[in-house]
Amino acid sequence: MSDDQLDKVLNPDMADPHILNPGDQNQNPRGIRFWKLVREDLDTHNRDFFAQGFWALFWHRFGNWRMSVKPQILRLPLSVLYKVMYKACQWFGGIDLPYTTYVGRRVKLEHFGGMILVAQSIGDDVIIRQNTTFGVIRANSLDGRPIIGKGVDIGAGAVLVGNITIGDGAMIGANAVVRRNVAPGCLAVGVPARIVKRPEE
Repeated sequence: MSDDQLDKVLNPDMADPHILNPGDQNQNPRGIRFWKLVREDLDTHNRDFFAQGFWALFWHRFGNWRMSVKPQILRLPLSVLYKVMYKACQWFGGIDLPYTTYVGRRVKLEHFGGMILVAQSIGDDVIIRQNTTFGVIRANSLDGRPIIGKGVDIGAGAVLVGNITIGDGAMIGANAVVRRNVAPGCLAVGVPARIVKRPEE
């Protein structure tokens, strides 16, 4: 049994990046405590306490953590604080990262500004640069959000939309518009994006 399968047996309510998060549970990565996760995010952002990407992730983690506070009446002030700071991250950092987007560990928001990160999930060790958009293709397909695998490197200005999967270790070029799956390890560039390099090449 793999570590992931064992974790699901031990933690049946754990985050599954392939299932749309309804927002009623703590969907932070399992196996790491909240403050250790925050320290890891700070390390990932070169220990720059003032990095906008770090703060966007901090309030994202906080927004998930508060869902573990029971009963709901005790969670209310935490929810108010989260909503205020979520908006502050949009206004002052230009980063929209709702807590319902599952975010793995060691994700780096390399720069800030113009980031709309409404994916279904973002895997571990992903690098995302400025002016990047993840989301739906059209208003009548709100469940169709991208799944970003582990170790993906996303260039500035990239647009990833729809019910697509970006495989582990893939690279998305600057300003690429991706509407189809990208296999693991591939490089996708252009508008619309096309594969220009595969792992075996």
